[in-house]
Amino acid sequence: MWFLTRSLCSLSSHWPLRLILAGSKSCRSYKKETLPSPEGPIPPVSVTEIRQYLRAQGIPFHDGYSCLHVPSIFVEEQQQVRHSYSLFIDKTTGRFLCTASLAEGNWQDFQASVELRHKGMAVGGLEEASGQRDQDGKDAMHIWERALPLWELLDEQETQEAKAMFGISNISNATLKRFGVRYLRTARTLVFPWFSPRGTSLKGLKLLGVECQGEMVHYVENTLPRPAAYHNLFGLPLISRRDTEVVLTGRELDTLVLHQVTGLPTLALPRGISCLPPALLPYLEQFKRITLWLGEDLRSWEAAKLFARKLNPKRCSLVRPSDQQLQPLEAFTQGMNLTKILRSALPAGHKSIISFRQLREEVLGELANVEQVAGVKWARFPELNKLLKGHRKGELTVFTGPTGSGKTTFISEYALDLCTQGVNTLWGSFEINNVRLAKIMLTQFAMGRLEEQLEKYDEWADKFEDLPLYFMTFHGHQNIKTVIDTMLHAVYMYDISHVIIDNLQFMMGQEQLNVDRLAVQDYIVGAFRKFATENSCHVTVVIHPRKEDEERELQTASIFGSAKASQEADNVLILQDRKLLTGPGKRYLQVSKNRFDGDVGVFPLEFSKASLTFSTPVKGKAKLKKVKDDNGVPAKKPAGAGGASKKQRSQSPSSTVPAPGTSPDESIKPGGGRGV
Repeated sequence: MWFLTRSLCSLSSHWPLRLILAGSKSCRSYKKETLPSPEGPIPPVSVTEIRQYLRAQGIPFHDGYSCLHVPSIFVEEQQQVRHSYSLFIDKTTGRFLCTASLAEGNWQDFQASVELRHKGMAVGGLEEASGQRDQDGKDAMHIWERALPLWELLDEQETQEAKAMFGISNISNATLKRFGVRYLRTARTLVFPWFSPRGTSLKGLKLLGVECQGEMVHYVENTLPRPAAYHNLFGLPLISRRDTEVVLTGRELDTLVLHQVTGLPTLALPRGISCLPPALLPYLEQFKRITLWLGEDLRSWEAAKLFARKLNPKRCSLVRPSDQQLQPLEAFTQGMNLTKILRSALPAGHKSIISFRQLREEVLGELANVEQVAGVKWARFPELNKLLKGHRKGELTVFTGPTGSGKTTFISEYALDLCTQGVNTLWGSFEINNVRLAKIMLTQFAMGRLEEQLEKYDEWADKFEDLPLYFMTFHGHQNIKTVIDTMLHAVYMYDISHVIIDNLQFMMGQEQLNVDRLAVQDYIVGAFRKFATENSCHVTVVIHPRKEDEERELQTASIFGSAKASQEADNVLILQDRKLLTGPGKRYLQVSKNRFDGDVGVFPLEFSKASLTFSTPVKGKAKLKKVKDDNGVPAKKPAGAGGASKKQRSQSPSSTVPAPGTSPDESIKPGGGRGV
């Protein structure tokens, strides 16, 4: 606990607060998950199979919105009436949760428990016991005990200043007390508790600090346990069993103001718009109407539509972001009528679009928010932003380059750049194993060789663990249905919005070229195209080029297979390697297709062997050359050699990538900051 005591004694800003969460090796609360293969020891289960099993075992069930409701087998018979149908089985994954006993597990665990009960044996709780989780609970309690109720500060002026800092001057003390909000005075940080669903014990905390950058205010979030280790809904113990309507928000501050103004049951998602963990769905089953008011930008709107699919669109309504419908706290501050905005929420269950009238507002939103529509910007590759404009959901990108040119290394940094900005990423590496891939990405993340500074490994690894990054465990040839099923599972469980397939040939196997093989490749490309569109998820596929004259530059037609890959793709990227003609290091990236707005062109890259990156800042300015079509040939001697100048980098407001030689605490902000 030394790091807690030390931090609490010296906290003066949000910086020391990070020491609370990352102080020592004992803070490590989970390991990065790899997605299991559906062909592995735990086979997938369909909702039809679940229903058949329940009927065969004589277990009654109700069909809910996203779960099947079953009488719990983990409570005593005399408590069955009180906790009627308190066990929920996820229709998509088969995982179960008993809200009465907090027992949880996968479908195989449930079957084993049923068999034990039939044999007359006592069924114990399956809630995962973890020494680390117990330690996290103690650490959370240590911080909680030192935080003061905001309305009980001795100095009234300090109370008003604290409220003003977070924009909650109009939030009453009664509301703060009801939700149990506290204030960590030395860190100038709000503390939001995560109690158990029954409100009997403290399970975790979310800490909210403030950063002021000029006139902009950014919230800095930290959680204990760390992100993805534990999920809870802020305000859950306040929900009554009789409540049938709830409002879901992306921030705790919005939850406070909405409940105070409307009196409606209101909950805050643990990770904002980045994820709605399926583990939380059972707690939302009782509601007949769910309104999602997540934010004021298009990214929040996309997240709301995605979450509505999990929750069942028939009962969901969405508050569309606009100038008249800001985030709840800002709307309240500006005197807007929150009740009226909630009543104007749009139903999420439209099955079809029958007229422009239903599209009108969405078209206006795209016209009024051009930068947001363009997608997430790269921080390490500003020249790529000038061509592709951004990384957008629902698109298919094909990436190719000569053998040995560094395709995997480049696409690793390309994806890592987006992942550090909150783009939930799934890696499918069929050519190299996950350990080697993770080593490459960790080196790129730290911008240096960690084997030469092993004492910093845990420091960087802890930061790397917090990224929304997951890996498939496949290697070599795989059936496309198995891969797609795993991708669907990842989208449902982790709200994945970017999938990388490296590479298509290894996934298909290494058989000799024949007509059938080309037909299989076309089918696989079509499957990825369909997946990207239907799941609003960006898919990046690495494809080797044809064997051509090594002295010739690659073109779109150089992609292995038929023309279907380039036809289906929204973007085609080519890593050109001119080492044989112009000397070492003369690589550049060519955008030869861009369906979004048609801009194509090239820009030079400089590879740093020490950090395994293509974005190392160098002297001079990299020159971007645009071409008119995908056959445009870049200059043989491109001016400059780097992805961006130092001046350009210093002006990039969204960059969270550390500079070479800096420590994580100097450059990485865990939890990120959201502008207000």
